Amino acid sequence: MLTDKAIKELFPTFEPELIEDIINNASLKYIHEGDVLMKTGQYFRSVIIVVSGLIKIFREDEEGNEYFMYYLQPGQACALSMICAARHQTSELKAAAASDAEVITVPLEYMDKWMNTYKNWYYFVLESYRSRFQELLSTVDHVVFRNMDERLLFYLKKQQETIGSDILIINHTVIAQELNSSREVISRLVKKLAENGMIQMLQNQKIKILNLRLD
Repeated sequence: MLTDKAIKELFPTFEPELIEDIINNASLKYIHEGDVLMKTGQYFRSVIIVVSGLIKIFREDEEGNEYFMYYLQPGQACALSMICAARHQTSELKAAAASDAEVITVPLEYMDKWMNTYKNWYYFVLESYRSRFQELLSTVDHVVFRNMDERLLFYLKKQQETIGSDILIINHTVIAQELNSSREVISRLVKKLAENGMIQMLQNQKIKILNLRLD
């Protein structure tokens, strides 16, 4: 259930009237790790705002291969859903829960209405566009202009920053899929990072980040 207190904690700058509008017209949805929130080619019926947990955003090619783009964290919205919703276009990305999560779904008809009515919703939407664009630029830079070992460093660093922990659960197959590589290559590079003292291998597919250096 959406509450005044919960929304204020996430969005302290939102106007009281906007918070009341969200409570009255939006819904709180519980999702499990691995659940797909958004598919490539799907039309949007609502805008997604993350309350808790992590949402992973992917780009898919024509063969169904997935390329990791960025995470959505609590207090963040899917800028793509806002853009596509406003233009009545289908999604060009896929979103799935990276952990158990809660999201607020805002019906499309309130997007434009709140943009024109509430200054802080307008700023929130603009900041969502700006932040996601910066994420995309950073991802493209490392995917297009860097070698695989540098891309892996960037990927692990982003995981560390997003999760907020030096201990990561690492599945080499998943990383290979998200970086468009092979499991063998990723395993070899992870081993090399451990040998260079940048990470420490632990049990149960876990590693400890020691000193990841991004040049």
